[in-house]
Amino acid sequence: MAAIAGQNFMTGLPALLLVEDNDDDVFFMKRAIQAAEITNPVQVAPDGQEAIDYLSGVGKYGDREQFPLPALILLDLKMSRRSGLEVLEWLRAQPALRTLVVIILTTSRERSDIERAYQLGANSFLLKPSNTTALTGMMMALKHYWLTYNQYDTASN
Repeated sequence: MAAIAGQNFMTGLPALLLVEDNDDDVFFMKRAIQAAEITNPVQVAPDGQEAIDYLSGVGKYGDREQFPLPALILLDLKMSRRSGLEVLEWLRAQPALRTLVVIILTTSRERSDIERAYQLGANSFLLKPSNTTALTGMMMALKHYWLTYNQYDTASN
């Protein structure tokens, strides 16, 4: 059985890609995702270059059954190797990937980061909450809007 782009072949649910270089943030995000009862498979790219490799399907990411194209990307901005803005710019330049939903999830409140993210095609810009209750609430809102009501363009994936 071939994997459907953006979906896990075993669950049928679209995959999420969390691009985050802070292990503590990854832990708390996964915990909040679970608490929000999001059952979509979550893949993690630990830096910007790994995210590009994942999305390109190069190296270990060539197996799309194990590493499906995500329907939604949670992208940190301040990362090693390549920043979130560099990843976003690269992503929007890829014809087959440019419609992927990208939600910036960062601690940056810099006006220039917000403006640049939207100029590059971010779908949303969210500030990371400072406590787990607020983070879980954010993941619940994300679940309802982006994973329940939003319709994805799967034709180009």
